[in-house]
Amino acid sequence: MATQYTLRAKRRKSALRTLAFLSPWLIGFAVFFAYPLVSTVYFSFMQYDGFTPPTWNGFDNWSYLFNDFPKFWPAMQNTLWLVLVMVTCRVTFGLAIGMLITKIKSGTGVFRTLFYLPYLAPPVAATLAFVFLLNPGTGPVNSVLESVGISAPSWFNDADWSKPALTVLAVWGIGDLMVIFMAALLDVPKEQYEAAELDGASRFQRFRFVTLPNISPIILFAVVTGVIAAMQYYTQPIVAAKVASGRMGGSGQPFEPGYPEASTLTLPQLVYNVGFQRFDYGTACAGALVLFVLAMAFTALLMRRRGGLIGTGD
Repeated sequence: MATQYTLRAKRRKSALRTLAFLSPWLIGFAVFFAYPLVSTVYFSFMQYDGFTPPTWNGFDNWSYLFNDFPKFWPAMQNTLWLVLVMVTCRVTFGLAIGMLITKIKSGTGVFRTLFYLPYLAPPVAATLAFVFLLNPGTGPVNSVLESVGISAPSWFNDADWSKPALTVLAVWGIGDLMVIFMAALLDVPKEQYEAAELDGASRFQRFRFVTLPNISPIILFAVVTGVIAAMQYYTQPIVAAKVASGRMGGSGQPFEPGYPEASTLTLPQLVYNVGFQRFDYGTACAGALVLFVLAMAFTALLMRRRGGLIGTGD
């Protein structure tokens, strides 16, 4: 009996010690994730404006969001477009630039610095600069295109070109992925390249069967973090819409995001607009949960299909 009591006491002390070490994380998880998530679920079934006590309204917020709110589906489509196109372009160009710099024999530091500097630009300043560069009337980019006989688009003033313009802005700040891919590429064993070359593998085959399998975890990391960032895309599209529409005023001025024609409206903008400008917290919480579920679904899918994602297979 004494032996059993001693074992139980040791296990209890070990469990308490483990909980003590985990307590900072457990407290942070409960305060900054679990409680907000539960509260969001709770308020998504409530009619609440932030001033009067919340009242139960069942699935009315969800029904209004999916069936009666005209801007929800455009925001959903824009967000998914950015996830599929912008993330793909960023990962592809980041990998390409990383491979290019690792092949340069001299001046590597200079090129690395030049490609990394745009990433350090503040998002608002970078967006402002791009809106002025791509201005359809006075922007230097359109002036150059027209000088060589190319019909220049209206970029942020055209619903068909606003998302491609945002993608160009995202690809311009590719420095973070470039550095990550450079580190991964330099870590690939050179012996594998030499063995593949002796076996007669072409340059593409060496990339396909040597480079990709070795850097596949880094590609997966870049895609997953890119998807999460695209799901949270807020600052650049709203700044671009305000400047392009000529309504870049003070923070107290009301502004309906999405200019032009809801083409730059994303789910985070929609949630903020509904919750903090229209004071419909119930519908905003429902929209936030849709965003959360989408992010989790994309992440789970990528984690399960990581072999197919990079085309290497298992």
